[in-house]
Amino acid sequence: MAPRQSEIRNPQSEISPAAPAKGLGFITTALSAPVTPAEAALRPLSFSDFTGQPKTIERLQVMVGAAKKRGEALNHILLSGPPGLGKTTLAFILGHELGRNVRVTSGPVVEKAGDLAGLLTNLEEGDILFIDEIHRIPKTVEEYLYSAMEDFRLDIMIDQGPNARSVRLTIPRFTLVGATTRSGLLTAPLRSRFTLQTRLDYYDIATLDTIVRRSCGLLKVEIDAGGAREIASRSRGTPRVANNLINFVRDFAQERAQGRITQPVAAAALELLEIDAAGLDEMDKRMLRIMAENYRGGPVGMSTIAVAVAEEAETLEEVHEPFLIQEGYLQRTPQGRVLTAKGYHAVGLKPLSSQQGTLL
Repeated sequence: MAPRQSEIRNPQSEISPAAPAKGLGFITTALSAPVTPAEAALRPLSFSDFTGQPKTIERLQVMVGAAKKRGEALNHILLSGPPGLGKTTLAFILGHELGRNVRVTSGPVVEKAGDLAGLLTNLEEGDILFIDEIHRIPKTVEEYLYSAMEDFRLDIMIDQGPNARSVRLTIPRFTLVGATTRSGLLTAPLRSRFTLQTRLDYYDIATLDTIVRRSCGLLKVEIDAGGAREIASRSRGTPRVANNLINFVRDFAQERAQGRITQPVAAAALELLEIDAAGLDEMDKRMLRIMAENYRGGPVGMSTIAVAVAEEAETLEEVHEPFLIQEGYLQRTPQGRVLTAKGYHAVGLKPLSSQQGTLL
């Protein structure tokens, strides 16, 4: 018997969302767009509902259990990994398990020390402050965060010139949960202040299959084993992508298949979105093809690839490149990105190395 899921009420999920972007835009839109109420309703509410990431879940359970026994605030936690894997969801689960409020913000929003002071002074004892994309906090603001995390106080400057003076603010003991897609951009002083640093990895197909079934159950969508497997296999190892695909496949099934999602129905819907059986979308293939045809498989810099495909380099590095490297389509070298044999085959080309002799 399957474990009972937390009950989630979401009237808005009965309404189909606007048609998602196709081809070049779907994956990028799914991973960079703000979370909708319908998507938020699919989030697990407890550790028992959360599927996947067993090592991270066990570490968090240990910390939560110990914090409860001591009656203290949870220690600071840093979650890293590609977008869409559950970093924000885990922050809300921590709040639910501890019975504490979760305040959410993002690195680019905290532009000056006054913004940080406003966030911290409004917290209550034991609350969780979740900062998404924490690596994008300005360095001048980051320095104020050090004393807040260690000593739970803030020293801020008021006025300027001869009238300038420092004011010390005492803040409640809180837990900072930071999330980042690019942990390498975090400074060493900030990184060292997190008790737990854990990375979320892409999900395997079996785990995503479970997530797809759970989401369909909450949305009251009829789906069989083949349909769930098809969506899971094309979700790039990412639950957020899987949930976005479910919404489109549900619309497709209602229009053309009497509302039931089967393997042929799911495959047809995802082909309409130009997402192939390996989860590659049109932008992925454009990157691979341009590297193969224009740059002989590399090495080539990401900024050059970005200009060639007319996309921001940061988007390619955060959304597309991690999956392509994880699945073996690309390699990252000191000289630049290099296309692998698997990358050549993905766009229907033969590896260049098999067509030429050695240089010496």
